[in-house]
Amino acid sequence: MDNFQAYGDFARVYDMFQDNVDYETWGKWLKEQLTAYGITDGLVLDLGCGTGTMTELLAEAGYDMIGVDNSEEMLAEAMEKRVESGHDILYLLQDMQEFELYGTVRAVVSVCDSLNYITEEEELEHVFALVNNYLDPQGIFLFDMNTIYKYKNMIGDTTIAENRDEGSFIWENSYDEETGINTYELALFLPREDGLYEKDEEVHYQRAYSLEKIKELIKKAGMELLAVYDAYTMEPPKEDSGRLTFVVREHGESLRNDEA
Repeated sequence: MDNFQAYGDFARVYDMFQDNVDYETWGKWLKEQLTAYGITDGLVLDLGCGTGTMTELLAEAGYDMIGVDNSEEMLAEAMEKRVESGHDILYLLQDMQEFELYGTVRAVVSVCDSLNYITEEEELEHVFALVNNYLDPQGIFLFDMNTIYKYKNMIGDTTIAENRDEGSFIWENSYDEETGINTYELALFLPREDGLYEKDEEVHYQRAYSLEKIKELIKKAGMELLAVYDAYTMEPPKEDSGRLTFVVREHGESLRNDEA
């Protein structure tokens, strides 16, 4: 399966259809966690930054932000926001499975289930190891992932459609319990200047991982798991949690050490 998925035309209306995501609350939670571990400034990487909404919020909070994403279209949207805000954000067109930085960062964040797009266990472990490699000693990694419960019970085999002046979409979702693969089939209809609509189709895959498997891969990557929460709260995971957030710390075992 091709893990190098990237949003195309959907990037143009991504923020509009994501207006139900409470980025402000998520951003507040991330800032509180970073502050709790003594990270109040310095370099922070937003891995899978998309259109840069969270990147901008953390830049506003005083962090020197780097955003990594593999979609040119999503980064184009992010760079428009950068022009409007005036924040000095470095955006890099890279896949999270192969990202490279010029040096280490104090923290890494990854939101909006970006890591669920990594559909192979060994590749998710490799991403964790890369993060560990580019974190300062004792640096912090904050990320969220959708749960098996969400894919199976909350969205399952459903169809979601929205119609707005700026565009319309049909989102067909299907989840394969045997493989743990969730498939999003997107049909996007965007208005043209001549009054007609242009159709674009995209297919995206995400993988559901058990909490135990994520913990195992974090440990195998040489990192230290500090805490797991139900979404962006301080509550422990529940059986019906749809999203989990993880607090992980650099543990000194990097790819550089492995290759030495």
